[in-house]
Amino acid sequence: MTFELLEIKPEIIKALKEQGIESPTSIQKKSIPLIKSGKDVIGVSKTGSGKTASFGVPILESIKPGQGLQVLILAPVRELAVQISNELKKFSKYMRCSITTVFGGVALEPQIRDIAKSEIVVGTPGRLLDHLERKNMNLSRISCFVLDEADKMVEMGFIEDINKILSCTPKNKQVLLFGATISHEIEQLKKRHMKDPSVAKADVHVKEEFLEQFYYNIKPHEKFSLLVHLLKKEKSKRTIIFCSARSTVEGVAKNLRNNGIKVEMIHGKLSQNRRLKIMEGFNHGHSNTLVASAVAARGLDIKDVTHIFNYDLSQDPQEYIHRVGRTARAGETGKAITLLTQRDHDTFSEILSRYPVKVNVMPNETFPRIFFDSAQQRSFGRKGSGFRSSRSNDRSRRSHRPNRGSYRRR
Repeated sequence: MTFELLEIKPEIIKALKEQGIESPTSIQKKSIPLIKSGKDVIGVSKTGSGKTASFGVPILESIKPGQGLQVLILAPVRELAVQISNELKKFSKYMRCSITTVFGGVALEPQIRDIAKSEIVVGTPGRLLDHLERKNMNLSRISCFVLDEADKMVEMGFIEDINKILSCTPKNKQVLLFGATISHEIEQLKKRHMKDPSVAKADVHVKEEFLEQFYYNIKPHEKFSLLVHLLKKEKSKRTIIFCSARSTVEGVAKNLRNNGIKVEMIHGKLSQNRRLKIMEGFNHGHSNTLVASAVAARGLDIKDVTHIFNYDLSQDPQEYIHRVGRTARAGETGKAITLLTQRDHDTFSEILSRYPVKVNVMPNETFPRIFFDSAQQRSFGRKGSGFRSSRSNDRSRRSHRPNRGSYRRR
């Protein structure tokens, strides 16, 4: 299958090829024909599977230059909105099409001027509502409404904002919803706002032949030392370390820097401007290691990730799949490493019973001395996020061995 066979305009194909996109992905093959036909579509696929092009390419095909605002795209966070806009601008390089991004934390006036001359607006729900309430946007000509990362948008509590924005658009528009899962709330959105939608679904799991998954069964005070050892041992191109809380993100990042590892960190309490600058720096190679909370990383398509570390295991089994799915993309291999403690056992067992994943326990051997000596004696947090004194480490080094085969798929 080629983009030519999908009857995509030559100028869009030329732009796609300049971005290294030679042929459509699975979700693109399934969704583009449906969207081009004018149907409402629910697209189900993981982040990094080419979702932006799945709706962006057919939308660009339908744009009528100079005829006002025609497409509205919602994203849950500023970083994703900027990412979508940048991708669409690349795809439309050889077309007449103006694309504007709107989000909070910046002045309204420049956005108002840009909206007035745009065919496509990409934005976050809060700032779009601001513009609508101030009557800065005319939605009377909207022919297509897109909700990207719809499942994440609902999880983050934007359902009422979405309904308000949709109520301001024409009834005869096309509605496109894209996400990794179809929840009960998504079903309600479908019933309320969509007309007999088609479902385009691609595999949401990473193929086992491309992804190696490992876990270490350790004590809480050993986690940071092991992380430092593995980061220095593994030859990674780009790494994401997931933590469950802001305080842990900050503590891990600070202590990795103290151990000579250059890292960036991102969590939900950082300002939008700060998060955007951090992601720009990470994507430009200022560092190859990112410490992140799952909330802050939602929806972001970070390319060329070779290693995922679950420093903390999420209590939501679906989140594990989302995390490890950020590596081993586009035919590349990847590795996911999870650091388990006693309190994680039930959740990890549920993950292995619910999803078709193969996870390898590390060898039943005592960890090498370098594992304990590779990190300076620094600690943070209250529940074992750091590590104990050298004497405590000596005791656990003698007594603790990883438990081989603790987890079996049911």
